[in-house]
Amino acid sequence: FNRARRLPVRYERRADIYEAFTFLQASLITLRQIQRFC
Repeated sequence: FNRARRLPVRYERRADIYEAFTFLQASLITLRQIQRFC
């Protein structure tokens, strides 16, 4: 999660937007892992 610019330092004031960025980053990490193994 340190690669995402917005996640280590929370710039978003609204919690739902921060949560959406967290889920998006987790999805990107998972996608990269799947692509590496397949």
